Amino acid sequence: MKLTFLGHAGVRLQDAEHEVLIDPFLTGNSLAVTDPASLSPSHIVLTHAHGDHVGDTVAIAKRSGATVIAAVEVVGRLAVDGVDGVGMNVGGGADFPFGRVTFTPAWHSSSFPDGTYGGTPMGVVLRMGGVTVFHAGDTALFSDLALVARHDIDVALVPIGDHFTMGPDDALEAVRLLRPARVVPVHYDTFPPIVQDAAAFAARVSAETDAEPHVLAPGQALEL
Repeated sequence: MKLTFLGHAGVRLQDAEHEVLIDPFLTGNSLAVTDPASLSPSHIVLTHAHGDHVGDTVAIAKRSGATVIAAVEVVGRLAVDGVDGVGMNVGGGADFPFGRVTFTPAWHSSSFPDGTYGGTPMGVVLRMGGVTVFHAGDTALFSDLALVARHDIDVALVPIGDHFTMGPDDALEAVRLLRPARVVPVHYDTFPPIVQDAAAFAARVSAETDAEPHVLAPGQALEL
């Protein structure tokens, strides 16, 4: 399976038969190098309703016919725009043609740019192509991330930007709790308040945990 970092918190997951996106914020993201028109997912998973996570979901889904998997409130709001979805909630899991999605808690907030309530912000455990990926969403550090470790995570996507999410120190502690085989930092450098030294974070992950860090530039892929 291949994981491509789209920039900010967005990723593209591909195996031999499926393409799935998580939080595809491309338009308006000055660091993104991927054209939304080049993406043809069957499913789009959203961690919460903020504009820098919903991003290009509506345009991509309406063109590709993708099903959105997200909080019930997010799916209900996107249905107004003609997007099909499967509404879920924190703690719940469901099977899909590509694999399985289980939503986990995330300490953050969730509303659409117009102020519409976006339900509970969440992290997501996604099993696909024999690989388990955990996207932490825009969470703060909290001790129950240790429970997510029960999923035997192959790669964890953790925010390091600070200001709106965990910063590098808390993200490092999150890695200790999650115990993934690999770590990819996300949600940094997109805007001035969240500029971080991802290489320095990766060096600490290597030195202070058992995980293998991977700092990916937007558009760069990791083979899993």
